[in-house]
Amino acid sequence: MSGGAVGDGSWQIGETEGGQLAARWWKWALSAPDARSPVKDTTGEHAGWKQPADLWFLAGTYGGRVTRRCEVPAGQPLFFPVINIHHSLMYSKEPLTLPVKEASAFLNGGPLPLREFVSPVFRVGLLRHLAWGIWGGIAPLVPGQYALEIKGSAHNGFWVDTTYHLTVVDHVA
Repeated sequence: MSGGAVGDGSWQIGETEGGQLAARWWKWALSAPDARSPVKDTTGEHAGWKQPADLWFLAGTYGGRVTRRCEVPAGQPLFFPVINIHHSLMYSKEPLTLPVKEASAFLNGGPLPLREFVSPVFRVGLLRHLAWGIWGGIAPLVPGQYALEIKGSAHNGFWVDTTYHLTVVDHVA
């Protein structure tokens, strides 16, 4: 992973890398069956679903409030959505967006920078997709306990309020 770590734990992600990560995140999120979906998960039980070797994805939600507890590996950056959307190219050749009203993320009470990213075209099954979103990244963390609070809302009434209680460990089971 490129991008530099900042002293506050934030990870500075460039535009091209962020778009590629957004596509990878959607492919990861959509790969899980409903019963093991990290996005539908309300506890954090499925947070480890087929995580890539080079970073750790945290799931968003389909809206509303959720609190999750999970272990994440030390030494890997974390990447997560605040508000995001994807669609097939059959629906639109241009990326759809949401009218964002609020987007914020805090790690142990400290604000994290967020960025808007548009993915390159990516495949899920036979369909080609595009994605848009407001995303955050966290540089690799040392072992310990962390609280990540993610809040977002759109002018169309969609909202998310997610709290992750993260336990960073040397080796995730």
